[in-house]
Amino acid sequence: MNTKRSLYRDPKQGKIAGVCAGLATYFNIEVWLVRIIVLSAFLLAAGPFIFVLYIAGWLILDKKPEHLYDEESTLNSTKSNAHTFTGKGYKNANNGDEKVCVKAKVWQAGMPPKQAFLNIQQRFIRSENRLRKIESYVTSKEFQLNRELNRL
Repeated sequence: MNTKRSLYRDPKQGKIAGVCAGLATYFNIEVWLVRIIVLSAFLLAAGPFIFVLYIAGWLILDKKPEHLYDEESTLNSTKSNAHTFTGKGYKNANNGDEKVCVKAKVWQAGMPPKQAFLNIQQRFIRSENRLRKIESYVTSKEFQLNRELNRL
């Protein structure tokens, strides 16, 4: 896994050009917090300066490449794994592990602890169901027949 981060605009998550969403991803904080900071700085401190910086970020920063969206979707997917029985045994069709990122502070990006707990609980339930299916296959007559045929 590549730990090097790059700063990109994220137009898919952004409201105007994706500059705030890109900054939020880069600094690993929530997008709404970056938007509030930029809006507060615009209204309270240096409005024209912040406006020029935002336009400059829009023009200078590259769009987030599509392959990074694909990597995020595989990490954040909560779909159930597809499991299949074959003639020789039980195989897992999806070998990718789901990563759970729990945020410790309110402004950090990631899942809230309660949602992360429910996600992990669902993963354990899926694992238990998978183990039950494996046990039922291994104790079945079909498994014994396949094992005897493979010995020939």
